[in-house]
Amino acid sequence: MPISPNQGSTGGGTLVTVTGTNLGGTTAVTFGGRPGTAVTNVSPTQVTAVSPSGSGTVGVTVTTPGGTSNPVPFFYVGAPFKSSLSENSGATAGGNTITINGTGLSTATGVAFGANTVAPTVVSDSVLSVVVPAGAAAGPVGVSVTTAGGTNNGLSYTYIDDPTVATVAPAGGPTSGGTAVTITGTNLASTDQVTFDGAPAPFSVINATTVSAVTPPGVAGPVDVAVSNPAGTDTAVGAFTYAAGPGI
Repeated sequence: MPISPNQGSTGGGTLVTVTGTNLGGTTAVTFGGRPGTAVTNVSPTQVTAVSPSGSGTVGVTVTTPGGTSNPVPFFYVGAPFKSSLSENSGATAGGNTITINGTGLSTATGVAFGANTVAPTVVSDSVLSVVVPAGAAAGPVGVSVTTAGGTNNGLSYTYIDDPTVATVAPAGGPTSGGTAVTITGTNLASTDQVTFDGAPAPFSVINATTVSAVTPPGVAGPVDVAVSNPAGTDTAVGAFTYAAGPGI
């Protein structure tokens, strides 16, 4: 006599389908001796019931006018606990893979990022791998995990738009580096790298539209200036020109 699903939340409320023979006229379905609710005779071979609250592994039995069946196991599962995300932000377009760490994750069936839910890959009871879905707009959304034990919220993921670079000022400086440069654009608040001709430059985020950087040493001539955030990179081609010092 199989049951499906064979596991559910410790808080109860799981709709269980029992399949067998001679189930017509079922009067009770019990979970470890506790009665299930909403018992429905679907057919002579199938009956459904909603599990009560419980814990551990219990036997499920069906009672009809002909007697009570042998018990089959049902496993109560606690609600999941999420402790962290491997990445807390990413592109609004989604598509990046992150891991969720916690406990009680082995029965996970869905991970919701705001209103969008995706199916995770269960790595272990403490780790899930999930491809982040696209977001409706830039900004934070709640992350929830649903398992056989219920749904747990409490973490946040921030969608970020790609950065854009509009101006670089001043537009030139010595090859020795050390020039303080102001970069303006959009979506710069989460900037995590600024480069001049591929060389990383020290920088400070002023606000969402402004970043201050100091040029590294470079080779004479125009170079590209690139600004990156967790969503992507924008490159201003030839936006800064290194000038060689005079020689005698």
